[in-house]
Amino acid sequence: MTAPLRLIIFDVDGTLVDSQGDIVAAMTQAFERADHPAPDHGAVLGIVGLSLDVAIPRLAPHLPDQTHAAIIQSYKDAYMGLRAQSGVAASSPLYPHARDTLEALHAVPDNLLGVATGKSMRGLDKLLDGHGLRHLFVTRQVSDHHPSKPHPSMIETALSETGVAPENAVMIGDTSFDMEMARAAGVPGIGVSWGYHSPEALGAAVTILEDFRALPGVLDQLWR
Repeated sequence: MTAPLRLIIFDVDGTLVDSQGDIVAAMTQAFERADHPAPDHGAVLGIVGLSLDVAIPRLAPHLPDQTHAAIIQSYKDAYMGLRAQSGVAASSPLYPHARDTLEALHAVPDNLLGVATGKSMRGLDKLLDGHGLRHLFVTRQVSDHHPSKPHPSMIETALSETGVAPENAVMIGDTSFDMEMARAAGVPGIGVSWGYHSPEALGAAVTILEDFRALPGVLDQLWR
């Protein structure tokens, strides 16, 4: 009997790449351009994974919508500028063993790889192209086309695009938003310990990885 296709969906920032330096720097610049105090480092990392239209009001609920919109645009401009200065590899380096693990999973015929991220499609494609990874992912879900995490829309669309049932899919991420999105979509969530939310915040995860190289074995156990 033919084995079912498996869909392995990855978050990006804090899961595949460590982009916190540019995220915090760009957010600081954006708030300074709007003449408002910048949030601290922990507050900024706490909203990574949310779409900007949700993240900025959460960071500054006291500011009006017009100012939120200005900060969002300033953040995008600052982030693009920082990435252009240093290049993708330095701006958003891959976590240890991420590339090898992705390529090993991709080499298994029954596996399909996907992305679900709060990034825009433009930002995601630049990141994947900069690392030479775009060919690995058959479905790429971004903030342009969906409500912010933890709404399940990204995962539901990835399942629809690939024809994979929820029980044959998994979401891998570093934030509570990723794990809550997975639970809302009826998909197991696997947390990672090296990202921007503490492992204690990932209560909806079925397990938490300490090392990227453990992922294939964890998936084998999950789908055994």
